[in-house]
Amino acid sequence: MTRESPATTDQRGASLHWLVHILLLLVILLVWRGRAGGFGPLHNPLAVPPPVIPRGDLRPEELENIDIYRKVAPSVVNITSLAAQRDRLGLDETAIPQGTGSGFLWDDQGYIVTNYHVLSRGDEFRVTLSDWTRPLSARVVGIAPDQDLAVLKIEAPANQLTPAPLGTSAGLLPGQKVLAIGSPFELDQTLTTGVISGLGREITALTNRPIQGAIQTDAAINPGNSGGPLLDSAGLVIGVNSQIRSPTGVSAGIGFAIPIDTVRRIVPQLIRTGKIERIGIGIRIIPDQTIARLGLQGVMIRELDPKGPAAEAGLRPSARLPTGQIVPGDLIVAANERLVTNSADLYRVIDQLKAGDELALKVLREGQELTVKVRLAVLTVE
Repeated sequence: MTRESPATTDQRGASLHWLVHILLLLVILLVWRGRAGGFGPLHNPLAVPPPVIPRGDLRPEELENIDIYRKVAPSVVNITSLAAQRDRLGLDETAIPQGTGSGFLWDDQGYIVTNYHVLSRGDEFRVTLSDWTRPLSARVVGIAPDQDLAVLKIEAPANQLTPAPLGTSAGLLPGQKVLAIGSPFELDQTLTTGVISGLGREITALTNRPIQGAIQTDAAINPGNSGGPLLDSAGLVIGVNSQIRSPTGVSAGIGFAIPIDTVRRIVPQLIRTGKIERIGIGIRIIPDQTIARLGLQGVMIRELDPKGPAAEAGLRPSARLPTGQIVPGDLIVAANERLVTNSADLYRVIDQLKAGDELALKVLREGQELTVKVRLAVLTVE
């Protein structure tokens, strides 16, 4: 018998080791080719979908959202704003869409609440109800630009109109659940949810007048949601969605609604007369930008209502002398001991008062500082 040397044994062991590696590589290659479709049938004629797994009952909060949506969605409308435009020859006139927004039914008489800025660029308006396939023509009942509110009216049978249930904005708390329904990006009847993020916020109307007491929410509000209702967890309207704060122009989780208690005060006035009653002192002011360019801070009186409270109290307007020289009017620098640097500061004070209240104004007149007391009155505005 021939006896192998240790060297020969080592060579065979090495060969076996490499053989194992080669076999493993072959197996891996075969598996890979099989997964890649190189082996076996590509289709399975017996294929069926996996079985449906029963999800069980909806959660209570989901049922609550569904119930609120079903109850309030019929009250929410889509508003299209149109502007007349003539062709180059001036012969034919076409209504060009200027944008869309939302609104909600105030009552079963066809009155609809929305934002003023939804209507501001239009001459004609079309309203689409949730269960109507064709839009209805709407007329403007009245506008309140300083509060960013407006009322439209449509003609429709009362039994086909579902007024939105109104709540109150008094006693709200941050953290409360809220829901918004509207037409973001023309996607009508869209529901979003969130919470009240803050209260007592200040937003600015198109007129640059501050709107105080706004409700802040993280419920998604996008272009087209304006004018739609903000609801509490009972499905009651607590605000009118109006603005967002975002670097991109779409929802960043910071939206604002005009409180429904403000809406309750304004809308009946618009429905009754088409006008609102504003509390004021009967002055017209020089624009803030002009005052700032002069290096001044405050509110300068340009004109007075001859029969208004400011005229009766002896405040002085600006005047032009026969020589053409402008004599500056009184410059209001404080109101009820609060600093006034621009018109918004003055409005903030006035908006907290009511007709008959006394307003103490600190003014600068010909380099002298004096205090003038003015009694607020109701000023009817268009």
